[in-house]
Amino acid sequence: MTDDGPDPFTNMFEAPAKLARALFAPLTEATTGTALKPEDMQHWAEVGTKLQGMWLEYQTEQLGDPQAFAAYFDPARWMRMADDWYRQMPLADPARQQALMQEGMALWQQVLGQYGLSPEGQPVAEGDPDLPRSDRRFADPRWRAHPAYALIHQTYLFLAERVAEMVDRMEGLSDEKREQLRFTTRTITEAASPSNFPLLNPVVMERTLETRGDNLVRGMEHLLADLRRGQLSHTDDSAFTLGENIAVTPGKVVHETPLYQLIQYSPTTDTVMETPLVIFPPWINRFYILDLNPKKSFVRWAVEQGVTVFMVSWKSADASMRDVVWDDYVRAQIDAIDHIRARLDVPAVHAIGYCVAGTTLAATLALLHRRGEQDKVASATFFTAQVDFEKAGELLNFVDDPQLGVVKAMTADGYLDGRYMAATFNLLRGTDLIWNYVVNNYLLGENYPAFDLLHWNGDVTNLPAKWHEQYLRDLYRDNRLVEADALSVDGTPIDLGLVATPSYIQAGKEDHIAPAESVWRITDHFTGPLKFVLAGSGHIAGVVNPPAAQKYQYWTNDAAPRSLGEFREGAAEHKGSWWPDWIEWLREQDGATVPAKGKRKPGGRGDTVIEDAPGRYVATR
Repeated sequence: MTDDGPDPFTNMFEAPAKLARALFAPLTEATTGTALKPEDMQHWAEVGTKLQGMWLEYQTEQLGDPQAFAAYFDPARWMRMADDWYRQMPLADPARQQALMQEGMALWQQVLGQYGLSPEGQPVAEGDPDLPRSDRRFADPRWRAHPAYALIHQTYLFLAERVAEMVDRMEGLSDEKREQLRFTTRTITEAASPSNFPLLNPVVMERTLETRGDNLVRGMEHLLADLRRGQLSHTDDSAFTLGENIAVTPGKVVHETPLYQLIQYSPTTDTVMETPLVIFPPWINRFYILDLNPKKSFVRWAVEQGVTVFMVSWKSADASMRDVVWDDYVRAQIDAIDHIRARLDVPAVHAIGYCVAGTTLAATLALLHRRGEQDKVASATFFTAQVDFEKAGELLNFVDDPQLGVVKAMTADGYLDGRYMAATFNLLRGTDLIWNYVVNNYLLGENYPAFDLLHWNGDVTNLPAKWHEQYLRDLYRDNRLVEADALSVDGTPIDLGLVATPSYIQAGKEDHIAPAESVWRITDHFTGPLKFVLAGSGHIAGVVNPPAAQKYQYWTNDAAPRSLGEFREGAAEHKGSWWPDWIEWLREQDGATVPAKGKRKPGGRGDTVIEDAPGRYVATR
């Protein structure tokens, strides 16, 4: 990789020739020792021809159709990143290499001993292998069935462990730089896993022999389909249709602007809460994460609790939105609030903000307070939303100047292709959301499952370039939202310290996008009555957890904890979903009810609506 010295990763696999022959010869004999029949040879030749032809066809297509965001996926860019990473690591130090070699050989002897083999590969005893390291990527028994594959994955896990330790022990690094190096190290070691390489993966090798290479043909079909769409597939998208088996809660689009559509859902109860609810989902994703199907739908459940529910459906950005900035999203939230108030003739609404829309809702509340219009919002609920980005987690690794420069280079048309954000979020959980699918769908040739959550995850939206750059720079990088009057919205300075709106704050215990510690900090800035709830699971499953599923748990603390640590220490655990706790809290804010008639039933007599839910905007690309 560099000229600074020998690569310890190569050295680690320079085992004595006698040992290598003793271990790997049985595998070679198993795959080549039996003479191939003429029909088998012909089949393998056909497989090779198919693979070559498919790849050549794709290359020919790409000559006239370069990827819109090739700068991000350019292999040279990632090679440079890996080279920069290597140069920062203390791997070229001879003493470090010698120590690694010694530990590595001791590991080999330990593993071989579990298989009753001497260091020269000769059998000495029988025993059940008890390997020193475990990882779910190597949980299949075939990784342990032969000492060669055991050595491969145990050596990998050993090296990954030692390299991670090096990052933790390196001197002279700032906290920010160390976190970046940790993230890069994990990304590279995940990519280097032997499970990702056909010849090193016994499960793939066995599947290839069983199918006579047909799995590789199917895998190539999957790979090329993903390359053509510029996005890794996680599910069978043909299994889902908006309005038919996802986003199916009945309702009408009752208002529309160039930035969003407003959906009102049809009531299922005779009476409803007088104060309606408006939900602001993140425009980074589609709104129907809260309306996946009848069993999982937060929208349907809330309607069944007697709530008049409105949902904002944001438009995926295109060139017409090149000048859209954060102020426009704040104004859109206020516009939706005002439209609902006028439509139903009510003084206020309850509001929910999810993720980035929750951050924006906080700014909206601060703006309304500064203008003396805070009574328009009776209560606010925040789903995994951040306002203080000091502890914002691994996404902070994407907001330095080089990264922002790459993003800017990909937004010449005034918007950021949503596939970039999808790839970024996938990197945060590379093993689960990238390499697991590389192995299953590209190498094993398995068909994609029909999974609504994964379909939503891949249903990307484009982002206005100016808003995206402003958000990353002002909030993530510079953390200006928590500085009183440091930011202005719609010409008005905002101060979160003015916000006295009763608020329900939900965080996910295992959230890797909006860490619980970061979400907690809303409590350091708002001055009104607050209730903080810590939900089991993460950014999605922690939110989308219907009571009927009886999954996970949540924690509450009725004292006055001053930190998330204090909250955890005194928290009471409750089994199942936090949704019932939220609806009880919402009713405490305003328990008045009214008949579900008139414009409470969208599309009824005398009510002009635009179209049926889920509307056009959610389907735009």
